[in-house]
Amino acid sequence: VQLQASGGGLVQAGASRRLSCLASGRAFNSYSVAWFRQAPGKAREFVGGLTWSGTTIYYADSVKGRFTISRDNAKNTVYLQMNSLIPEDTAVYYCAARPVAVRSLVSEYQLWGQGTQVTVSS
Repeated sequence: VQLQASGGGLVQAGASRRLSCLASGRAFNSYSVAWFRQAPGKAREFVGGLTWSGTTIYYADSVKGRFTISRDNAKNTVYLQMNSLIPEDTAVYYCAARPVAVRSLVSEYQLWGQGTQVTVSS
């Protein structure tokens, strides 16, 4: 499985943005997918993730109620809908995949997309 994240850009505070993670590979439907982000000078952090069926979804407290993760297995794509963006959301956003369960640790993922920059201006 290979991942490609896209959709980043410059947005104003309060705006919305949707990121996409396109996966290639026939086994994608059996993988959980997560979104992470890394702000300048900070460690990469878990944003949220969902299982292959999409029925179990996790969010970091910092984005809960503002971000929504979904997937369309027919399109091999996972989405991160970001609403009510704030400057603290500025980061490079990565999607990652692993078999079976969602995990929140960077070290638990071996498959990563290249990252897409989201910048939120105040």
